[in-house]
Amino acid sequence: MSDEIIEAIERYGLSKRNRNRTLFSRIGVVGCGKEGSVIATTAALNGIEVVFLEPNVEAIANSYSRIEGKLDKKIQNWGLTENEKKAVIGRITGTTNYDDFNGCDFVIEAIRYHDQTGERRVIQRKEVFKELERVLSPTAIIASNVSTVIVTDLASELVHTDRCIGLHFLSNVPDSQIIEIVPGLNTSAETFDKVCHFARLINHQFVQVMESAGLVSIRLFLIQLNEACQILMEGISNVEDIDRVLTVGFGHRSGVFRTADQMGIEKIVRLLENLWEEYGSIKYKPSPILLRLFRAKHFGVSTLKGFYNYDESGNIIK
Repeated sequence: MSDEIIEAIERYGLSKRNRNRTLFSRIGVVGCGKEGSVIATTAALNGIEVVFLEPNVEAIANSYSRIEGKLDKKIQNWGLTENEKKAVIGRITGTTNYDDFNGCDFVIEAIRYHDQTGERRVIQRKEVFKELERVLSPTAIIASNVSTVIVTDLASELVHTDRCIGLHFLSNVPDSQIIEIVPGLNTSAETFDKVCHFARLINHQFVQVMESAGLVSIRLFLIQLNEACQILMEGISNVEDIDRVLTVGFGHRSGVFRTADQMGIEKIVRLLENLWEEYGSIKYKPSPILLRLFRAKHFGVSTLKGFYNYDESGNIIK
């Protein structure tokens, strides 16, 4: 009897050895708070493997809870099944070590504003960029979820500044599917094109925006909010009716005051102050109503008090 012929079958199948790696098959997110969790969840829902970084195990657990909450809302609205939720969670990994970003071809910095003051953490974000450059390949893209911070400033101390870019997800508007893409002074055309491709992969539209404090979305929203506060101060209308005009009359999802509570009054006040400092226009001076809420620490949904009052689930108390 002849000897049995044994031959490995890997070369006849789709083994990992021969499989070409797809662009954006694995991305990273630094900071998985309110904004970072939206980015991580959106990417994972569209089949992308996500690694997110938080400073400790407790913060990682909180991030998972935040992500699960977003997925549970989709299940309640018949947009997701329990099995699909498990698959999405399975694509998301938390870590405390920057080295776990090794192999990612795209990492987005989404560090939270200071919890109490709403201040931008520019120095810390620059340190994040340096750490990412240390562990990533020279071709991997480093991005920041920016609104008033200038990405050229964040990337100024790096070697490969051409692969740095800014993004802005409208994370405070539920189911918003548009991204502002902000090339820096040294961002290459190749980097910009790749990020546009990423936007398409997660089923988002995108617009190119020049580097500027506030971009398009923040400037429009904050001016509208300040004007709504002025209308409120003049006694022309109340919070609920002003929001009703915007939601019913103009098709806004949440209204200006509801959106402000979701974004956080502490962040909004700092954003306005940043724009006022940048542009010197009185239209960006925070309304006295916003300052009153800020000083009282009525930040919105996070403190259960803002323009509206909220229950523990974040629902408005009528």
